[in-house]
Amino acid sequence: MARIGVVTFPGTLDDRDAARAVRLAGAEPVALWHAERDLQGVDAVVLPGGFSYGDYLRAGAISRFAPVMDSIVDGANRGLPVLGICNGFQILTEAHLLPGSMIKNDHLHFICREQTLSVENADTAWTREYTAGERITIPLKNQDGQYVADEATLDELEGEGRVVFRYDGWNPNGSRRGIAGISNAAGNVVGLMPHPEHAVEAGFGPDGANGPRTGTDGLRFFTSVLHSLVG
Repeated sequence: MARIGVVTFPGTLDDRDAARAVRLAGAEPVALWHAERDLQGVDAVVLPGGFSYGDYLRAGAISRFAPVMDSIVDGANRGLPVLGICNGFQILTEAHLLPGSMIKNDHLHFICREQTLSVENADTAWTREYTAGERITIPLKNQDGQYVADEATLDELEGEGRVVFRYDGWNPNGSRRGIAGISNAAGNVVGLMPHPEHAVEAGFGPDGANGPRTGTDGLRFFTSVLHSLVG
């Protein structure tokens, strides 16, 4: 059975939800503590949402220097699949595993809503069970969710197919070019602001954007990486 590490930082809120998503996908969740460098031989890592270290300085700025991140950065550079959700996405940008940065929402308010996304790249380790152009609905909740980068970086992301998700319809936080999630060049590291781990079980997630109203549009993130691990 594949083992997927879920990191807990001081202020993490969604680690248990992420672990449940991993379990429902058919893998074993492994708790990883921010102060430990040992990744316990996991096959992939999830950096979950929350307010690590209280979002002091900037969201994710302190977490980037946690001992566990040394091992995660090293692992990611060697192909370890890493998913950053919300605060996890912020940490990935601060650790320079993903380009750009996250700033306050353009309306300066915390937002919590069901969000429809367009799948732009179905070839990453975390999205291979989706279809490019597919629309999915998963929860969104953030106050520092506006993705920003210079025009050259945005053009590079677009040109290399590294925009993984866009907001469909309304752009809820002012992110440049409607970007909701991106990947690194290799496709093993993905970060996004919305929360797939909150849409993995029928009856407990938002209705899907297409087809049956299952509320499980986020589950395929976690089954995708399992299939990526077995080739």
